[in-house]
Amino acid sequence: MKYYKFSLYISLFIAFSSVAQTKSITLKDIWSGGFRTERMDVLHSMKNGQQYSVFNYDAATRTTSVDIYDYKTLKKVKTLVSSADLSELNYFTDYSFSDDEQKILLATEEVSIYRRSSLAYYYVYDVTTSTLAKVSEEKIQELTFSPDGSKVAYGFDNNLYVKDLVSGETKQLTFDGEKNKIINGIADWVYEEEFSIVRAFDWNTTGDKIAFIRFDETEVPEFSMDVYGEALYQTQQVFKYPKAGEKNSEVSLHIFDLSNETLETVNVGKAYTDFYIPRIKWTNEADILSAQFMNRSQNELDLWFINAEDNSSNLVLAETDKAYIDITDNLTFLKDNSFIWTSEKDGFNHIYHYTKTGELKNQVTKGNWEVTDYYGYDENTKRIFYQSVENGSINRDVYSIKLNGRDKKRLTKSEGTNSADFSADFSYFINSFSSATVPPEFSLNSAASGNLIKSIKDNDKLAEKVSEFTTSKKEFSTINVNGNDLNMWMLKPANFDASKEYPLFMTQYSGPGSQSVANSWNGINDYWFQMLAQEGYIVVCVDGRGTGLKGAEFKKITQNDLGKYEVEDQIQAAKQLGELPYIDATRIGIWGWSYGGFMSSNCLFKGNDVFKMAIAVAPVTSWRFYDTIYTERYLGTPQNNPDGYDENSPINHVEKLRGDFLLVHGTADDNVHVQNTMRLVEALVQADKEFDWAVYPDKNHGIYGGNTRLHLYKKMTKFINETLGDKIQGNKEKVISSKIKG
Repeated sequence: MKYYKFSLYISLFIAFSSVAQTKSITLKDIWSGGFRTERMDVLHSMKNGQQYSVFNYDAATRTTSVDIYDYKTLKKVKTLVSSADLSELNYFTDYSFSDDEQKILLATEEVSIYRRSSLAYYYVYDVTTSTLAKVSEEKIQELTFSPDGSKVAYGFDNNLYVKDLVSGETKQLTFDGEKNKIINGIADWVYEEEFSIVRAFDWNTTGDKIAFIRFDETEVPEFSMDVYGEALYQTQQVFKYPKAGEKNSEVSLHIFDLSNETLETVNVGKAYTDFYIPRIKWTNEADILSAQFMNRSQNELDLWFINAEDNSSNLVLAETDKAYIDITDNLTFLKDNSFIWTSEKDGFNHIYHYTKTGELKNQVTKGNWEVTDYYGYDENTKRIFYQSVENGSINRDVYSIKLNGRDKKRLTKSEGTNSADFSADFSYFINSFSSATVPPEFSLNSAASGNLIKSIKDNDKLAEKVSEFTTSKKEFSTINVNGNDLNMWMLKPANFDASKEYPLFMTQYSGPGSQSVANSWNGINDYWFQMLAQEGYIVVCVDGRGTGLKGAEFKKITQNDLGKYEVEDQIQAAKQLGELPYIDATRIGIWGWSYGGFMSSNCLFKGNDVFKMAIAVAPVTSWRFYDTIYTERYLGTPQNNPDGYDENSPINHVEKLRGDFLLVHGTADDNVHVQNTMRLVEALVQADKEFDWAVYPDKNHGIYGGNTRLHLYKKMTKFINETLGDKIQGNKEKVISSKIKG
């Protein structure tokens, strides 16, 4: 009897000791920042090609600095500027150099406007004299040096200004700027969100001309959001937001000549109506401006060269597509003004070289794979540097290739996600690498061979910390769904037992050209998925048709039918996974955010015989509520394609709801308006459907700030446990009981 008690004590001690050594991930662990990765912030390669600068923050002294490091030794050479030495500036949050690197722009007290735009106070620090000068007493935006560093241009109150840093004189270039009417040189809301630009002006190479886009948004409908704050009465944020089918800003192209103070309107040799100018960029010839004009349907893109001296124009490239053309920043002008261009015209995204008159010299890269990033061209070696998925669509590698398309070299060695930051002379590159099992690490490599020179920074401490927790390996595979091999990953509980049945929780985004199944280190949600896996769920992610990096045909199949093929693939994948002996087909759930929320809603409604529950965060519930540029790129206008808008709108399928549904939105979402959720709520109420929902006051599309994210994930986790985990708790009780009896 005594022996039995002693044996039982030893067994329990061993059992609980092993448990204590491997902790369980909690939501507090995740949202306290404990799994944050170390990165290299605001890295800039110096023009000498031998050094690079980094933005550093010293937590002990709460000071910020721009420090110079040597590529060969990786040692700090000097500090260019530190807030500790600036009496006028306690800290700065961003920096940029003049072309000669003798002046540095420092931004402080930044305030976000929308996703990419912000206002800030700006200072110019002179490296040679160690002096600091404030540019304006007002918060301004998109401050940019002239090529010789003697002037800066910026936007303020919807107008453009230039300040002479030598004389101190400020010149106002435009005078008609007015909130919610006219914007000069700064993108309107929809250009910023969908064309990824804020600065819509550009200096020419000699610094005597500025080209800019003017946005007349007078007739664009206004959207208003209540801001509740803490005051007795709420306020409203009112801004121009063109929903699908509504009027866009009328755009025009202008050139201001600083030498004679004249402003000219650019007229290209083609009559456009209802069009976009998504990119402008001066060529290497001081008087030749390039401008990209695109039709509203976004399936025709024209590249114009405009002569600023006589306002003549030449159409050098015209591209068309059956579906749409993606806008990039890859246009690069070589010394002879020939140019590099990327295109999907052969079915995959590749690099092309054109003469300065627009004649195709050659297609530089070819193959049934995608170029995913373009890094630049080295005039000395005649080599182009790029990133691609040649080594499998879930991986990324860095390559170099001759301008003539020959002598291709793979420069990165490790399988996973590699991205490069090259020195100015293309002699070195800093490689950022991670995989599903290796947290981000940064290394210095030879650009000629790719060989490792030195390790710069790793996340070994993070890896060590993660190893203290119980986690599962992310298993990559493909699943054949509706005749297509789709990329998939799966997380199983660490104590997975193939003889048992587990509930299935599916995560996805599914938007056009996106990718969620990638061989890279954990995003913040991956720790949540790990937590769910250890609580007894199998978590799966499937990239269905319409997602990216597998060719234009695979990506663009969803054209005119957003939410049809993507939903079919998620439903069918869930059915097939439910047939696995270790998955309980009666307990399958799905969630998503933004486009993913649009998807999860549709999957629950249309796949009501497959999905038991869904969570939709900040979802689009009808594409009629979303903006022109994104929505019409894939659906056309609602006037021309009403069925494409309505047949796959969750609002029009609420009567099919049978499972459990949680709907979440932030009231200050300027991107996917809370209107989407309110209209879906009303439709569900009128259909007499039970559901759960949560609205977060004054939170934008990211729904964060203070305790918000922790609260949201607690709510979602509780909902998952209540709807899918009904048998998990019982299983846990059985396991504990059997251990005690043993």
